[in-house]
Amino acid sequence: MPASVENIVSELETFDLVVEDQSVLEKLLEHCIAYRLKEEVIVNEWFAFSSTRGGIGLNTDNVEIFEHEILSKRTNKTRPATARQNNRPAMHDLNTLEELVQAETEEENLLDSYTTPAKAGSQKRVLTTPEQPQPKKVSVSRSPRLLFSPASFSPSATPSQKYSSRVNRGEVVVSFGMARGASWRGLGGRNASVQLLLAPEDSITKRFKYMFQKLRDVRAVLNDRIEELIQVLKDHYKMEDFRSVAMPAQEPVTFLGQIACDSNGKLNAKSVILQGDLKHSAGLQVPVDLSELKDYSLFPGQVVALEGTNSTGQRMVASRLYEGVPLPFYKAEKCPEEEEEAFEGLEQQMVLVACGPYTTSDSITYDPMMDLIDVINRDQPDICILLGPFVDSRHEQIETCQLTVTFQEVFKQCMKGIIEGTRGSGSRLVFVPSLRDVHHDFVYPQAPFHCFEPLKEDKERVHFVSDPCTLIINGVVFGVTSTDVLFHMGAEEINSPPGGSDRFTRILKHILTQRSYYPLYPPAEEMNIDYECFQLYAQTPVTPDVLIVPSELRYFIKDVLGCICINPGRLTKGQVGGTYGRLFVQKQNSDETHRQTPCRAVQVVKI
Repeated sequence: MPASVENIVSELETFDLVVEDQSVLEKLLEHCIAYRLKEEVIVNEWFAFSSTRGGIGLNTDNVEIFEHEILSKRTNKTRPATARQNNRPAMHDLNTLEELVQAETEEENLLDSYTTPAKAGSQKRVLTTPEQPQPKKVSVSRSPRLLFSPASFSPSATPSQKYSSRVNRGEVVVSFGMARGASWRGLGGRNASVQLLLAPEDSITKRFKYMFQKLRDVRAVLNDRIEELIQVLKDHYKMEDFRSVAMPAQEPVTFLGQIACDSNGKLNAKSVILQGDLKHSAGLQVPVDLSELKDYSLFPGQVVALEGTNSTGQRMVASRLYEGVPLPFYKAEKCPEEEEEAFEGLEQQMVLVACGPYTTSDSITYDPMMDLIDVINRDQPDICILLGPFVDSRHEQIETCQLTVTFQEVFKQCMKGIIEGTRGSGSRLVFVPSLRDVHHDFVYPQAPFHCFEPLKEDKERVHFVSDPCTLIINGVVFGVTSTDVLFHMGAEEINSPPGGSDRFTRILKHILTQRSYYPLYPPAEEMNIDYECFQLYAQTPVTPDVLIVPSELRYFIKDVLGCICINPGRLTKGQVGGTYGRLFVQKQNSDETHRQTPCRAVQVVKI
């Protein structure tokens, strides 16, 4: 018997529910027909739903919520039965076929282990000993382009014409150190060691709950950072007398605080304010007059000490800016004899650095990634640091949802192609996520990738780390971040005199002296920062030997305060090929006064 409004009204009267709005009854009837429910069932479901919500009224809005939270889930439970009735043969592509073959091979090996030579008939098993173990079945090595098939997840996976027709492949665009005549070939990961500088409990090693922060907690984190850096300035410059930023001062005194902008616009010389700390200034702020400062570089979030006067308490006239102080370089806790012996055994290591996106903007074929895999197999670097995005949220086909599989599946195929495609090289792989990775948590600091598990034979050489992170590679400390902090800070930084110094050097110096991988506050609009985790995991524990800061800005290699800073560029630039970096590093046994950089040679090369 078909459902009707009269039967629904009758069932509602059972619970003493009277509905005068005809549209509500028609909506319930519509749900009865759409979800194939009897009038009694849907009324019982509504009464249970209403009771759990404190007896909410039966109106159009609540019926929509009821349909979304209750009825739609009932249909999801019935889908498996329907799927069994319409069972069809599954469609396979190259990747799923390979998984089936691998599973079948594992089953054969398992059956062979239970088969005795007598029962095996003519197929006699070879007797094995610990000295002569049974050889494992090794799959025939194939080209990485066969391991990775973009046609399986994109209906329009056509190669980029501009990328294919590029010129100057392999051209060195910038060099540092004794790079000329060097044979750019590694040892294939032999004796290579990669680990986090800090202990696992002081690093992000897995996903965490984020954005559950209160404004009061954010303020506490920012104030703690201000007070910590102010203490460094006080100890370094031997400062003793301080004044609140809001207190009048006729004679030059020292003010402590954080640079900020007086509005939501871009910082300029007329909009600078100094926000004091809670201890000395109770968080008050005062405008800053920079007319007497001839040489300065400022950005929002910078913790500074300013010397000047504040005659009325309403405006400070700055006459001197105290520069920040970088952290010391890493030094192992060993006696000099043990340290010298440890360094003598370390060989020169080749490190390759590349940053996504790994596709051109007009194609999803991942041809640049395949070319990079060819470079890795040819040069056999000891360490490959690969930074995201791997599945770029800004790609046109991803923005318009043209892919036929999930973003996680595309990422898994990328990982499988890179890991299996470079297995013969022996290189150790370090994967760093990006906020532009559409399949991953887009919060800073960012946890390591979690949706891919490498095979047992690859686990030793594959490392998933966070953004940012501090690594130690055979005694050499690398600071790594995939966030474009150069671009973000470059848009906000002001300096005087204009054009007086290199902008990249100024920004990199700020990163090192502010002791943070992202010292800008407020952050760029695209940044989602969890400040409690930011305080714990986004600060630099030491000044790194090498700082990797990929950016949309032009590639470079610079020596800043003894730290070799590298922007390797991105592997693709729109529809054309980009660049990657390569380094030769070897830890040197030197003291603080005669420190030698461990970077023997650095180059940025076109893909």
